[in-house]
Amino acid sequence: MNETTGDTTGTLDEALQRLHASGPERLGRLTNHAPMAVEALAARGQSRAVHRWLDLYAPKLEEFPAAAEPVTGANWPSALGDPRRAADWIAYFRREIAEQPWRDVLALWWPRLLPGLYGGATHPVIRVGHAVRTLEQGGATEPRLAELAHGLGYWAARHHPVAGLSPLPGARSAADALDAVPPIADRAEGGYPARLGRVEALPVWAASVDAPEEARRRLTELVRAATHRYVTHGHGDETMLVHAATAPNAVLRALPALPRALWVPSLQAAWTASAAVTAMYAPDEPVAYTPPGTCTAEEVFERALAHGDEHVIKLTDTALDVGDEQALAAALRAIELSEPLA
Repeated sequence: MNETTGDTTGTLDEALQRLHASGPERLGRLTNHAPMAVEALAARGQSRAVHRWLDLYAPKLEEFPAAAEPVTGANWPSALGDPRRAADWIAYFRREIAEQPWRDVLALWWPRLLPGLYGGATHPVIRVGHAVRTLEQGGATEPRLAELAHGLGYWAARHHPVAGLSPLPGARSAADALDAVPPIADRAEGGYPARLGRVEALPVWAASVDAPEEARRRLTELVRAATHRYVTHGHGDETMLVHAATAPNAVLRALPALPRALWVPSLQAAWTASAAVTAMYAPDEPVAYTPPGTCTAEEVFERALAHGDEHVIKLTDTALDVGDEQALAAALRAIELSEPLA
């Protein structure tokens, strides 16, 4: 896997402080991707570009939402999954993380939040995965701890379980299992929440896994397979199909900070997320794609930065984690398919 370099300049902390005045969404439904994108830029040695990129993204930011009623240890179940309580949830997690080690807070809340990983188009868990990576690699500065609180709070506010899925015959490999995912009905109609409600059955994959190390291996395999698949299937929806790879990779990034007992259920939730996105957005037929020449990982990330789209940056970040030629081709395909950030 391509190694991250992290940020030692203080730029990421500055950017996160700047962003924490903004809400986790805009227009009541579109995710604020900036915290995830700037963490990816800093992790890949592009700290010098962080504030310039943020200036371009700034029109997509909204002010931090108003608080409604404090979330407490007694009333949190009633607030779970209520997007109107985003500010309340973020404040709750800021208090919790200020009072105890962040890994303890994550370990307590991960199994509570994991069943609702699918809300917010999986963006909340992706934001948490980026926050955990920077805490693990760069240390627990106040802005990074606050970023974890924002990510967990957003996840709690957008908590949305998926239940009642019928199991279909699976496959031995993650790639074959993704190929076996049946498309939902009426794929051309509705946004993410409506489409998610039409996911009724998914193939069984890795259901027999019961060992933590095997769960991590399978999760790594899933991230690789979903990233590779974007090369030939990304045209189905160049933006949404990014999440088939980035959501399970966020879970994979969080594993080192989690108790090993949580690794197996994390694999199952990540598989359901990746497969559901595939069911909702995959095209009818794959198309062949030949990358425009041979590029190093660093060159591909430079191209993603020049393009600027937040999903392109995040998929490229995941592709560098996978680290092979097919993964880099996925990043180049995303650059080709996506509209650049103006």
